[in-house]
Amino acid sequence: MADTRLEQLANVLVSHSAGVEPGDVVYIESTPVAAPLVRALYRCILSAGGFPQSHVALPGAQEALVTLGSDDQLDWVSPRVTAEFELADARILIVGHENTRSLSGAPPGRLARIARVREPLRRLAHERTLAGEYMWTVTAYPTQAAAQEARMSLSRYEHHFFGAVLLGQADPVGAWRDLGDRIRRLAEWLETLRELRVVADGTDLRIGVEGRHWIACDGTHNLPDGEVFTAPADATVEGTIRFTYRAVFRGRAVTDVRLRFRGGEVVDAVAAQGQDYLDEMLALDDGARRPGEFAFGLNEAVSTFTGETLFDEKIGGTVHLALGDAYDESGGTNRSALHWDMVCDLRAGSEVYADGELVYRDGRFLGGRF
Repeated sequence: MADTRLEQLANVLVSHSAGVEPGDVVYIESTPVAAPLVRALYRCILSAGGFPQSHVALPGAQEALVTLGSDDQLDWVSPRVTAEFELADARILIVGHENTRSLSGAPPGRLARIARVREPLRRLAHERTLAGEYMWTVTAYPTQAAAQEARMSLSRYEHHFFGAVLLGQADPVGAWRDLGDRIRRLAEWLETLRELRVVADGTDLRIGVEGRHWIACDGTHNLPDGEVFTAPADATVEGTIRFTYRAVFRGRAVTDVRLRFRGGEVVDAVAAQGQDYLDEMLALDDGARRPGEFAFGLNEAVSTFTGETLFDEKIGGTVHLALGDAYDESGGTNRSALHWDMVCDLRAGSEVYADGELVYRDGRFLGGRF
């Protein structure tokens, strides 16, 4: 992979996503395979006047903890990690897989336990972000394992990845700002609505959105990005939805998921494969059966399913629904250790109605709304 692309990516992450300023302490979290991007970020943060710190997680360490650790070891949170969340000005997480299925054999209950123990750290990061004290960004690094998961060659996957983060544009930072402006205008219109109805193959779902805030995602917290999301109003989600793509969570895949909602809660969940795992995740806690997010994917540069949620939920012409935890800034109140995004492709044979009016067909908004 050409170093110039990594330098471009690092510049977008530091100047646009994390917005690093002189004096900022910036933590970089990655795996060894992403070392070339870590080095590029390190140089870019130094150039911006920041103080970079890197933490590289060894392959197999998480798997060893989950399979061999005692309850006390699963429940232990490193003081170093706690200090990072309390003191850092920014955090850049790089998803770099050497094996996308390394946790696929881990007991789901033990993975859930780790998630619950670390939930206070996630909440702390969220609160500091809302207060303007902290910025977090998640990106990816193209690896052979990720390419294999996407059923692509590495060169094709790299092309897909760098296109998705808009590096093919003459001014990538400017391109993200322009896309963000378009999404914000769409969000302003969505804020005027009371209810959405999504109709597609196996799907007829109503989502109440009155009083909720729509968030325009412009490459700050995720890269790639390009979505607009909100939290469904409490107890308003009714009907059925069938998810086009396999739903991947913590290294486990569930295929052809069909959910039926009543009063804002899943009352029936069926999967062609992975039913036991789906059931266990839905039983994780009281909030796991309720939706915490509904979103439209708007990034036309992301067109192919890869099995990496960071990309797939941004595919232009899709919607996704997340079971579990809701984001405070959208007005959501649901709380859960689960946040599982599932993607539904609307690019053929679909319609979306807003307060009874047809506003979206086959993956596109009508009337020049986006």
